[in-house]
Amino acid sequence: MKQVKDIDIKDYLYDLPDDKIAKYPLTERDESKLLIYKDGIISESVFKSIVHVLPHNAMLVFNNTKVIHARIFFQKQTGAKIELFCIEPAHPNEYQIALSAKESVSWYCIIGNAKRWKDGKLIKVIKSDKGEINLYAEKVGTNGDLTEIKFSWDNTDFSFAEIIQLGGVLPIPPYLNRESNNKDEVDYQTIYAKVEGSVASPTAGLHFTEQVLNKLRANNIHLEEVTLHVGAGTFKPIKAEKLQNHTMHEEHIIISKQTLEYLIHQIENRHPIVAVGTTSTRTLESLYWLGVKLMHGASIQSMLLKQWEVYDDLPQNMPVLEVLKRLNNEMERLNLDVFSANSQIVIAPGYRFRMVDILITNFHQPENTLILLIAAFVGDTWKAIYNYALSNNFRFLSYGDSSILFGNSKVYNT
Repeated sequence: MKQVKDIDIKDYLYDLPDDKIAKYPLTERDESKLLIYKDGIISESVFKSIVHVLPHNAMLVFNNTKVIHARIFFQKQTGAKIELFCIEPAHPNEYQIALSAKESVSWYCIIGNAKRWKDGKLIKVIKSDKGEINLYAEKVGTNGDLTEIKFSWDNTDFSFAEIIQLGGVLPIPPYLNRESNNKDEVDYQTIYAKVEGSVASPTAGLHFTEQVLNKLRANNIHLEEVTLHVGAGTFKPIKAEKLQNHTMHEEHIIISKQTLEYLIHQIENRHPIVAVGTTSTRTLESLYWLGVKLMHGASIQSMLLKQWEVYDDLPQNMPVLEVLKRLNNEMERLNLDVFSANSQIVIAPGYRFRMVDILITNFHQPENTLILLIAAFVGDTWKAIYNYALSNNFRFLSYGDSSILFGNSKVYNT
C-alpha cells in the first residue's frame, strides 16, 4: 500500500518537554491518571477505576514477558569499560533454550564503547553464593547494526539466565537519563511477568495491580496472556524521512491454543477484544495475518510475517473467524499447545485493525513506530489526545500515565 510506505515521519513529531517525562513511577501503580477516548470524546479518570470504563464481556489480552538483566558490563585490563547489551539470542535462537544454556550461548548485542574493544576475549568475574563464575565474551560476527557475541562460562551449575541475573543490569529506557536502581527491579516489571526474554517492559501493563485484576474478574471481564519479547527496536526513533526506508525489528510471539480459542469465542459472540499495550496489539494483529499465510500454503512451524506483507502481498478481506478457526484446526491436527512465530509487522495510518477493538496504552515518544500505531488506531485524533494529555498534566512514557482508546469498531457496543 503506497500511501503507508510514503508516510512522512515528521508528521508524527510533537513537542515533549523533559518535565513531562515520568522519571519514576507513582508509589501506587493504579493511582496513575487514565485518559479515556471514546466516541470522539476525551475525558479522564484514575486507572484503578478502569473496570467502570471497560464494556461488559470484554476480554483483556496481556503480554506476560519478563525483562531480563540484559546489560552486562566488562572492564578490560586497560581500565576501559565495555557494555554488552543483549538484544536477542543468535545460537540457539529460541529464547528459553538460549537462557537455559549451561556452557555457552551467542546473542546479538549492542556494544557500548565499542572503539575500545578491537578483538580478544573479555572476562567478568561474577560472585554468587555457590562460588565465583568467570564469564567470557568474544565477537563472532555482525547482523546489521548488532554484533554477535559468544558468551561462555566455567561453572555449569549456572544457566545463562542465572548468569545475567547475577552479573547483568536491568535495562531501563535511555530517555530516563538515569541508572537503574533496586526499586526498578520491581517497578519495571508487570505483576504478571512470567516468560523471560524482553529488554524492555510492556509498560501499559505496569498500571495493573492484583486489586484491579480481581475487580475485572468479578465484573465478567476475561483475562488472557500472550508473549512477545520486547526488543530495543520498540523505542528506536525512525531516522528515515519516509516510513518505507525504516526497517522494522523482528519480534518473537507466542500464543497458547487456549488463548486462541478464547479469541474465537469473543469474535463469534461479538464481544470486544482489548489489547493491553502496543506489544499485545502487534501480537494479536500478527496472529490474524499469520493465519492468512497459513491458509495460503505457509507452514505453521516456521512462520515469519514480513514488514510489508500485510499491505502488499496478502489478501485483505479474509474473514477473521475463518482465519482463526483454520489456525486452531491446524494446531489440533499437529497436537500443538502453543503457536509461535516471528513478526515484523508495522502498523501505521492506513492499516485496518482485524483483532483489536480497544487499546490500553501509555503515551509514546514522537517519531517512532508506537505513535504511528496509535495514529492508525484513532486516526488524526491522536493529536488532540496528546495535546489534551500535555495540557492536563499527564505523565509520559514508560513510568507515566495511561490511556484507554476505543477504536472505530462498534463491536463493543453490541
